[in-house]
Amino acid sequence: MEDVHEVVQRLTAEGIDVVRVAFPDLIGVDRGRDVLVERLPLVMGHGLAFCRAVYHTSPQGDVVEVAGGLDAGLPDIRVRPDLSTLAAIPWEPGVAQCLGDAYEPDTDAACAEAPREVLRRAVGRLGELGVAPVAGPELEYYVCEPDPGSPTGWKRHGDAPGNVYTAGRKGDPEGHLLRYLRYLRDFGLGVTMGNHEFCGGQFEINLDHSAALDAADRAFRFKSAIQEITRSEGRLATFMAKPFNDEGGSGFHVHLSCLDDAGTNVFDGPSEPHGLSEPAHHAIAGITAHAPALTALFNPTVNSYKRFGPDTLAPWLIDWGLDNRSAMLRVPPERGAATRLEVRLGDAGANPYLIVAGLVAAAYLGMRDKLTAPPPLEGYGYDPATAARLPADLGAALDAFAADAALIDVLGARFAASFLAYKRDEVARFQRYVTDWEFREYAYHL
Repeated sequence: MEDVHEVVQRLTAEGIDVVRVAFPDLIGVDRGRDVLVERLPLVMGHGLAFCRAVYHTSPQGDVVEVAGGLDAGLPDIRVRPDLSTLAAIPWEPGVAQCLGDAYEPDTDAACAEAPREVLRRAVGRLGELGVAPVAGPELEYYVCEPDPGSPTGWKRHGDAPGNVYTAGRKGDPEGHLLRYLRYLRDFGLGVTMGNHEFCGGQFEINLDHSAALDAADRAFRFKSAIQEITRSEGRLATFMAKPFNDEGGSGFHVHLSCLDDAGTNVFDGPSEPHGLSEPAHHAIAGITAHAPALTALFNPTVNSYKRFGPDTLAPWLIDWGLDNRSAMLRVPPERGAATRLEVRLGDAGANPYLIVAGLVAAAYLGMRDKLTAPPPLEGYGYDPATAARLPADLGAALDAFAADAALIDVLGARFAASFLAYKRDEVARFQRYVTDWEFREYAYHL
């Protein structure tokens, strides 16, 4: 790694005078601070102090009672820039961004709640088996325009039916996709291609496969970048699971493969059933066995479960299939070096680090314990007679996560306790809230 003083000289020569240090909170929102470039050496030495409640603060700004936060007097964490992730921000002249790692104050111990650390822990456990995970994220999102007459204040951008898998101005009248593809390429996020998705105002941009931590880093920065650029244009980009009643949800699919020390894909098994190796079958077994608990990480909001259901192309049952998009886990048809598992469980509102960490942890447990996978799905994937159902709401998913001791052992007990407390508070707040649907349904007649 470059010496920090050399970094300052290089950035200054490139016309950059501010470094934005960003890090993910518990739900994947980017938190951070803008640092004048000449102050970077001091920040590298001492880190940036943030209140630990950054991990316990709701989207509405309320601090949730999580152990180690309010009860401990709201202590600090210390965030140190990871200069290996520095990149100039194409839409913010003079500004570069880097990710930060969170530590306990006055020590070099990583903060157990930090999502990057949770993923590192899972990758380390899988590394004990002599393999390294590779991930490829796929995310969908909606672009919205202001609409003062709408109950939410927003309407879908370029909203028209039937623009499924299109490119160009037909479904994207102002060229959103082309502009963003170029920005994200220049930001170094490894984007490859994009298109208009199934629904009006919905888009998908694909990211290349890479080592698990790098893939999660890029997915995190991708989501933040899309939201930031869209805000600068007076619009809203949302990765919310299902923002509209009359359109489908947004998914977060992850492709997973594993490499040995020689760089060989250990999931490839030319002479094995379905062309998948024993480790691949064990990984599939681990992911299906721990799917109820994974649901809490992959679908972490009350809204997430409104995306689920038959015929939605969002999974509903715990199953896997060969090139079958109605299954929770799809094995794409490519083999050899491209052999991989596509897990379709997640929604786009999830924290990328926790999705990838949970997936790696479940695959590790399946491979470590040599679990046996159920038979692959044949045909239609929404028949509850063929497989067990996934948890139907966030409360049930959190109960499943809390009960999965093996998965929590990999991800970390402190992280799990904080995540559960934070999310159970969310469920409780929602259960107390009177919705528009309830007023419309009952007020006139009751």
